[in-house]
Amino acid sequence: MKELDVYSTKGQKVDSVKLNTKIFDGKVNKTLLHDAIKMYLANQRVGAASTKNRSAVSGGGKKPWRQKGTGRARAGSIRSPLFKGGGVIFGPKPKDYSYSIPKKARKLALVSAINDKLNNDNMFVIEDMKLDNIKTKDFVTIFKKLKVDKKKVLVVVAGLDKNVVMSARNVKNIYLKATDNFNAHDVLLAEKFIVTKSSLEKINKRVSL
Repeated sequence: MKELDVYSTKGQKVDSVKLNTKIFDGKVNKTLLHDAIKMYLANQRVGAASTKNRSAVSGGGKKPWRQKGTGRARAGSIRSPLFKGGGVIFGPKPKDYSYSIPKKARKLALVSAINDKLNNDNMFVIEDMKLDNIKTKDFVTIFKKLKVDKKKVLVVVAGLDKNVVMSARNVKNIYLKATDNFNAHDVLLAEKFIVTKSSLEKINKRVSL
């Protein structure tokens, strides 16, 4: 089994943890990752763009000018797309871009994203993530001790501690997630992936097939 060092919030090695090689085997399925990322990005699209066609714009109850004798082209309504303020031809309408890939595929994509971090030595395990008080300075100090404060970091914890959540609100590039609320897209976007010892156990259960 592969082992990872476990660090304290002071940056000191305090233990080691064995990874389940049936799950974290170092394999990265790029095709599945691509499919998962496309799905997550599509699901973030709002799709609220909307235009009015000629039946929805105001006006047009009267023919703007007579049919013949004016020297101008025939016109039946000022709601025509040819007029300023007229309807839009083939304009966008609200659309739902979201879709889903199979649950098993999402799990495998998450495992692939974590394996990518493992392969590049960008995954760290810490003993716990707790603070006695709400203090941003103390929160940032943890990452300075781990020497990742200059990186984009994803921190996955088993439970969201109120003091930690409040302290992390205004910290740039450090993202806090619960074990059941992060995905392959979150992992790939981060330069460093940090998990607590207790959250690693929950991740194992979450991605087991």
